[in-house]
Amino acid sequence: MKELIMILISAALINNVVLSQFLGICPFLGVSRKIKTAASMGAAVIFVITISSFVTSIIYQLLLEPQGLSYLQTIVFILVIAALVQFVEMFLKKFSQGLYNALGVYLPLITTNCAVLGVALTNVQNGYGVLTSTFNGFATAVGFTIGIVLMAGIRERIEGNDIPKSFQGFPIVLVTAGLMAIAFIGFSGIQ
Repeated sequence: MKELIMILISAALINNVVLSQFLGICPFLGVSRKIKTAASMGAAVIFVITISSFVTSIIYQLLLEPQGLSYLQTIVFILVIAALVQFVEMFLKKFSQGLYNALGVYLPLITTNCAVLGVALTNVQNGYGVLTSTFNGFATAVGFTIGIVLMAGIRERIEGNDIPKSFQGFPIVLVTAGLMAIAFIGFSGIQ
């Protein structure tokens, strides 16, 4: 139990996938304009990363590693992730058209979100079992969600502020992301 708690803290805060490892930057910057959209994207990423961590761990441990096919892990993991994202996209299109439209092009980008693949590969690299891989995936996705929702909240707050012309738009977003990354470095003292 202690190991799972350490994984939760480490994956969500200390080694935050977006702010410490710089994976998943595209949806982080693109979908973080409104808190509601960011939270929805975070929920979709939680689902995809958690399930893909579970499925890829099972495939790796029961099929790839025993058969000596570990070199195929990246290709297999990408296919699993793509299938899961297609499932999420079809589900949202059928049951939540508004959310599907709000996420727009960023929903299919989960397929190419390097954070999703990065978690699956990290699980294999660290030798995690199925339960630990799934928990690490969930914790990492929660960290992504924390980051994107915080960024959305900050972006909503600075939207009406008097910002110098040269910093308006995307430059202030990058400065904000940099400051958030510096703040998350403070969590590294927890270990």
